[in-house]
Amino acid sequence: MRLRPAALPWCRVTCLVTFLGATLRSRPGAGVAHANDHPHCRVDVGGVTDILARLLSRSLSTSLGQPVIVENKPGAAGILAATAVARSAPDGYTLLFAAASQMLAAPKLQGAKFNAIADFAPIAPIGANTFVLVIRPSIPTKTIPEFVSYAKAASPTYGSPGAGSVTHLLSALFISNAGFEATHVPFRGGDQALAALLGGQIDMYFSPFGNIVPHLGTKVVTLLGVASEQRMAQLPDVPTIGEFYPNTVLPSWNGFMAPAHTPSEIIEKLAQSLAAAVKDPDIASTMSRLGVEPQVLAPEVFTEQLAGDGSRFDAAISAAKLR
Repeated sequence: MRLRPAALPWCRVTCLVTFLGATLRSRPGAGVAHANDHPHCRVDVGGVTDILARLLSRSLSTSLGQPVIVENKPGAAGILAATAVARSAPDGYTLLFAAASQMLAAPKLQGAKFNAIADFAPIAPIGANTFVLVIRPSIPTKTIPEFVSYAKAASPTYGSPGAGSVTHLLSALFISNAGFEATHVPFRGGDQALAALLGGQIDMYFSPFGNIVPHLGTKVVTLLGVASEQRMAQLPDVPTIGEFYPNTVLPSWNGFMAPAHTPSEIIEKLAQSLAAAVKDPDIASTMSRLGVEPQVLAPEVFTEQLAGDGSRFDAAISAAKLR
């Protein structure tokens, strides 16, 4: 049975630890899905991406009239999930909830066997994360210039969810622009990297704002700056990294993508549902609280953005001397 845009018999959303891979699948001949055909929203870890996955899965379930299941698929900075989706049938039942660096940087640094433009059909971005620079509090610095002076003498360590993740590239770009040396310590996911910082095992970490919110105002981390074009409304007194070291910012969107050659009517149906979800007041409010700037683009505009963002990541990879 071929998919009709208005009928998706059942859906699965696969959520990564720090990136999201989403799958929507249907069993041919299925009518109404039964409760035991699919588990409820299975999200094994916390963090901004998990919260977004839950919000969007509920909204998609309502707008499509079918269950949506969330499931984690961590590993290799999102490469495993993206590769699996790229190899899936282009029938609208398999989607990837992707991150910019997962699609445009990690493949070049890890030798992934997919191309973000050739192997996927972009559907819609849903928002851009803001990343903040935090350090362990035992480091005797309170500002970016002070930390750079410290780092030039101490050669600190920094964590990330893996080579090619936006956290890795932001760190490498900051280190290159500021002119000091540091040691990269990759983890399986962003939660593990943040836990290592909180435990004093690494010195520096670029965290999604939403993940660090519970620790603001405590003594477990020192917040130095934000990696964004402008200061955050939520943190008006915290400087951007660019105020000291220009061009220390990278694309950080999350968005839905399907395998290449997915029928255009299916892409449009899903894009419309996602655009409505992002405009929902409750979802928009939660995104703002997490430091995620809502973003609504048509599929063709999202496709154009991918090409431009790819060039920005290439420049960052080159500037940071990562290849």
